Amino acid sequence: MHQKAKDLCASAAPLSAASSRDRGRNRQEERSVTVFDAAAAFTDIEWASLIGAVIRVERDVLARSAKTGLWSRSSETAFYLATTALPAVRAASAIRDHWKIENTSHYTRDVTMGEDRSRIRCNPGLFARLRSFAFNILK
Repeated sequence: MHQKAKDLCASAAPLSAASSRDRGRNRQEERSVTVFDAAAAFTDIEWASLIGAVIRVERDVLARSAKTGLWSRSSETAFYLATTALPAVRAASAIRDHWKIENTSHYTRDVTMGEDRSRIRCNPGLFARLRSFAFNILK
């Protein structure tokens, strides 16, 4: 599916596109989000009825090393499959919001509270709620 998504983005015209630029301390990131119609590209797989669009996110990041003062560049391209074709601005917002939750809540709960190392097997959901409660108090 990854290769089909890449091929579709290389050959088809996009439905919509959006770009953004974030500048922070020692970091500059340019993000380009493009949405493609996937109706014809994924006809031969069992999930064809569930794939309505391919979203391509291209990130170009300049990061400055505090130690050396030199800038390093990194680029990456990510592909997302969506059930419906949505505007690129909305897709970009949804992707950023998802990673915001992942990086703030889930990562912190794992690192601070050792949730992944937990050996609790009876009622793990109850203890996850208690960790969330404690995390919110600490936050």
